[in-house]
Formats: sequence, structure tokens, C-alpha cells
Amino acid sequence: MVIDWLVDEGRFLPDMDELVHQLGNHMVKLGVPLWRLRMGIKTVHPLIAAYSTVWERDTGQSQHIANPHGLENRNVYIGSPLAHISETGNSFRKRLFQDLSLDVHESLHELKARGATDYFGLPMKYTDQAIGVLIFVTDSTDGFAQIDIAHFKKIAAILAPITESYRSRQIATAVAETYLGPSTGRKVLDGQITRGHIQSINAAILMSDIRDWTGLNDRLPADSAIALANGFFEVIAEAVETNSGEVLKFIGDAVLAIFPADDENCSPQQACQNAYSAATKALQCAAHSKPSLGIDFGIGLHFGEVLYGNVGSKSRMDFTVSGRAVNTTARIESMCSKLDRPLLVSNEVAVHLDKEMQLISNEKLRGCENKINIFAPATS
Repeated sequence: MVIDWLVDEGRFLPDMDELVHQLGNHMVKLGVPLWRLRMGIKTVHPLIAAYSTVWERDTGQSQHIANPHGLENRNVYIGSPLAHISETGNSFRKRLFQDLSLDVHESLHELKARGATDYFGLPMKYTDQAIGVLIFVTDSTDGFAQIDIAHFKKIAAILAPITESYRSRQIATAVAETYLGPSTGRKVLDGQITRGHIQSINAAILMSDIRDWTGLNDRLPADSAIALANGFFEVIAEAVETNSGEVLKFIGDAVLAIFPADDENCSPQQACQNAYSAATKALQCAAHSKPSLGIDFGIGLHFGEVLYGNVGSKSRMDFTVSGRAVNTTARIESMCSKLDRPLLVSNEVAVHLDKEMQLISNEKLRGCENKINIFAPATS
């Protein structure tokens, strides 16, 4: 019956969390002596090594767990049943109603203390040789019967291709969001990958780069220069993402980010305020960071219409923004050094801000036909 449910319904559930949640409840309804169910899969993500979902009968609820990189070096994992299954590709069983020696992993002692009597885990093997882990735990007095173990093996065989599809989606999402950003990554995964798939949007644009990057590279070892760049990128990205923006590109020592405006969710005024808040937060974080960030950088802000979408060759494309507004932002940012200001904004941004801004220059920027007013935060 469980196999039939997985084939007919379970495989259509949207994610692993929901699958584990419904599978655990379904098995209990069918009389399976199940107290706890856990499913785990490794993934590709800059911060997360593996995802797990744990369901328990007493609550009927499931818990999502994101395991960070480095877990494999911690005592909570070393020598555990999870490690055994993942590293050997073999199943693992331990009858917990028996006395446990001190060399048995702490996780099994903890489950026994909570009333668990039998533990059975087995691998779900994927086509790329990766392994997922499926664990069944009972609190039944006699533990699992052999027929239960045989049934679990059949369930694991059915779950392997189902969970592999979830894993593939998670990896694709992680890669897309890591290299393209959350919003842009979702657009690509939703199928907006055709070259020339462009839309016109209004947005506040932020560009920033490191002052004297060439000189820093001449003076510092390569790994030290990269460490400085990563610290800079971290500061900018954190400020942008916490103010409803999205980093589109890291270009050498520069960052390009946008704060889209639309009539429904974000007005031009709000988009410009978000961009300004991100810029000031980045500058404040850099100024007060300990240890010191150790670099100076400029930020330029502008608001206008941009072309947002796919450009490139037939075999290599890039999801980006382009257009006059982007070029103008780059030119404004380039004036930070000349005007000795860390933050400069165009009139199109300044008129939308609730902060006092000071007109500091009227410049004819390279590539622009007319002079434009450039503002900076007013100084007291």
C-alpha cells in the first residue's frame, strides 16, 4: 500500500519535506510500527553540505535541517550511522532495546533515551554515484520485524529516483541562485533562457568598485588581494540583499546590483530609498568592521529604464542589465575618486530620497550628451 501511494501520489509532492511528512503519517495509518523517519541528501551549495527532513509520529510534523559544510569533521557525524551509510553505501541496523556500549555513537544513545527500540538505515543510490540516506526508527517493544525491514528496502528503492529529482532541483536552484542571484536564478529555472529574452524594467542601479585595485594587486600577494575583494563583495552583497536588491555581477573588483521598481510592490521612490540604504549600510559596515576591511571603495546610484534578460553567444549567455541607465551609473561611480566622495547619486535618485542631498557637481560624463547634476549626502 505504501509503494502504491508513492507511485500514484507521493512522487508528485512538491519537495522532500512534504514527501517525508506525508510518508510518515501514511505509514503510521497503515499500521507500520514507525516512530521516527529521516531522509537526507547531499547537495551542491556554498554554505550547505546536505539537507535532511525528520518526521516524528508524536507530533505528526516534520523538521527541515540544513547541515553546513564541515559537519563531516564533527563528532556529531563521525562514527554515526549516517556516516556509515553515506561512506560505505551499506545499510545499518542497531537494536536499541539491548544494552549499548560506550563506543556506540551518541546519537543512538540519545534515541534510546527517548524510547527508541530499533534503528534501521539504508542508502538511496543515485545515478551519479551519490547516496541519499533513509532512516526508520521504532519505539515498538519488539523492534522491527523482518517483514518491516524487507518493506523498508522496497520503499528505499522507490524513493531513490523520486528524491534524486528533488536533489537535482535543489542543486540547480543552488547553482542558479549562487551565480545569478535569487530572482534572476528563478527566472532562468522557470525557462527564461532564450537569447534575446529581454524585458524593459525600471530600477535603481548600484555600482561600486575598489579604489586603487591595480595598485593593491601590485603590492599584495594574490591570495591577500582576493581576500580583500571577497571582504568587499560580502559587505556590498549583504547590504544589497537586506534592502530588497539583487547583486547581478561581480566584475573584477566591481559590483553591479539592481533594485527593481514596479507599480504593485515597489515604487520608484522605494526602489531609490532601498538603493540608498544599501549604499550607506555598506559604507558604514566597512568603516566599522573589525578587523578593518582595509580598502576604500566608491558607490554610484542612478534610476532609470534598463534592459533585463539574456544576452550572449549561442552557447554562452549571461543574464544581466544593460542600457543607457547602466552606463550612466558606471560613469557616476567613476567620479567618486575625482570628487573625493564615497557615495554619489544622480538627480533621478536624489529627488526620491527623504535625506538631505547636496549638489556637488554638474558634469558631462563620458558617453553622455548633456551635463548631469551629481549629488552626495549633505555634510553637517
